[in-house]
Amino acid sequence: MSEGSWTTSNRQSNARVVDLRCDIFKPGAFCDFAMRTFLICHEDDPLNRVAMPRWLASFSTLAGTIVLRDTSEHKRRRIKREMKRVGGWRLLDVFAFRFYYAMFLAATDRQWEQAKLETLCRRYPPFPESSPVLVSPSPNTAECREFIKSVAPDLMIARSKFMLKEEIFTIPSRGTFVMHPGICPEYRNSHGCFWALANDDLDRVGMTLLRIDRGVDTGPVFGYYRCDYDERKESHVVIQARTVFDNLDVLQEKLTEIYDGRAVPIDVNGRKSAAWGQPWLTKYLSWKRAARQR
Repeated sequence: MSEGSWTTSNRQSNARVVDLRCDIFKPGAFCDFAMRTFLICHEDDPLNRVAMPRWLASFSTLAGTIVLRDTSEHKRRRIKREMKRVGGWRLLDVFAFRFYYAMFLAATDRQWEQAKLETLCRRYPPFPESSPVLVSPSPNTAECREFIKSVAPDLMIARSKFMLKEEIFTIPSRGTFVMHPGICPEYRNSHGCFWALANDDLDRVGMTLLRIDRGVDTGPVFGYYRCDYDERKESHVVIQARTVFDNLDVLQEKLTEIYDGRAVPIDVNGRKSAAWGQPWLTKYLSWKRAARQR
């Protein structure tokens, strides 16, 4: 399957990703659930690419998946946005953290991720071969729009770095939802868990389930989800993954409530709202020093 194509029977272009741990659990029987869900995720993110669709298919009909392949142009645009946000000197702090993470943290995080993926794959069988997959460089293309419309999802889960166009996020009848790593509205935009930890705001280390609107993490909030973590030993990457994948049971209940029309948004009026960006090495090191002293 070439980039930008989709099929209901052949997922060869995705085999390298899908087959990471698909042999752990033999395919099981799937029911035709009334609720139809849809997933947008990145190709190089195994937990969301492999475990998330399995989980969705365990309690809903997974109507389809868009798998995003990042391009160098996308990365350049993100760097430009961060440069505009923080300036040149602070951008060096961002790059310093990325180098530090790659050298000293990434290997340990990959081990945790692999162990978590194996656990989830034992719990949730592979999603059905009948569930179509579209590979695309962006979720905002005309082809993606037509693909989503063609499978008519009730709810869509966006696990991606892209801002979705309104013509995309309004297609599902019950809305499009994000599992944002941060408590909103205090920690909107990027890496909310990191900034809560770096700011010693431990009561706001968690994930927000919200429905997408035209703003940046400004839509109706339907739940906050926290987890047990070790801030001295674990990175913010592991902690923010825990806020999602340690809460799948309660997230399933909430999505079902939303589908049934029983969920009521949380009132956030009067609370401080702030948007954050990429992690800084200086903030990471100060967070870890403080964590060792607690």
